[in-house]
Amino acid sequence: MTLVQMQSRTTNATAVDRTVADAMDTAGPQVCDDMTVEVALSVMASARTRHLLVCDDSGLCTGLVTQSQLAAVRESPAYSDRVQLRDILGDRGPFTSPVTTMAEAGHMMRHSDVDALPVVDEYGSALGVLALAR
Repeated sequence: MTLVQMQSRTTNATAVDRTVADAMDTAGPQVCDDMTVEVALSVMASARTRHLLVCDDSGLCTGLVTQSQLAAVRESPAYSDRVQLRDILGDRGPFTSPVTTMAEAGHMMRHSDVDALPVVDEYGSALGVLALAR
């Protein structure tokens, strides 16, 4: 028999009081922005994840790519096997901080039309991912 330790959750805490740090997943796979789309899809399949955090040569988080984004790029008529992640990321962001409230992060996700946000520290290093529950 295995002993399982349970932690009780307070019922009086509201979603507004919670921060991103309370709900984020660990960083998971982080890849360099010079990785090709094909290799990134392979890494995703191996890691059994739907997103990857993308970092530059300095280790700073430059964005997040999803499996559906990469599949759309691969199906594009302009696609070649030389397309790198930095080519499809565009502008940096959106990002969130671990101290951002869940209400603020939800607003940011709706406004940006994304279902996952990289969580970065004050230096731009990836700490985790805030993803919508499926």
